[in-house]
Amino acid sequence: MEPAFVQLSGQCPAVGGLKNVLLKAGVRPTRQRLILSELLFASGARHVSAEILFAEARETGFSVPWSTVYNTLNQFTQAGLLRRFCLDGSRALYDTNTTPHPHYYLHSEDMLLDVPDADPLLVKLPEPLPGHEVSCVDLIIHLSRKRS
Repeated sequence: MEPAFVQLSGQCPAVGGLKNVLLKAGVRPTRQRLILSELLFASGARHVSAEILFAEARETGFSVPWSTVYNTLNQFTQAGLLRRFCLDGSRALYDTNTTPHPHYYLHSEDMLLDVPDADPLLVKLPEPLPGHEVSCVDLIIHLSRKRS
């Protein structure tokens, strides 16, 4: 059975709602997953790496193995709760906003940002090929600092 995909806009569900969000997405709401989902979604829409989430968990006193953070991010991505972006081939960033929207990637800062006030044409999709459906759209505009 495939999980029911849940589209999040990066807004944290109401208190107690995270358990329901995980259940609806087909993810068992273990204590560790609930704590990590609170860290991920409590601050609104954001882009986070596994390293950042691991550090945030440790800072709050939640001693979590590295593998649990990594596995949870992958499970949440497969369930449609996060979007994963592999920008340099070796490191992934995860977006809590799963709705279609474009991004800027700042090379010098290794940072992914939502494009503010994006033109709807940037996310308007063409019709897919016959017999196919759109599963994901990634529009990332790579930026480098101008050389003076």
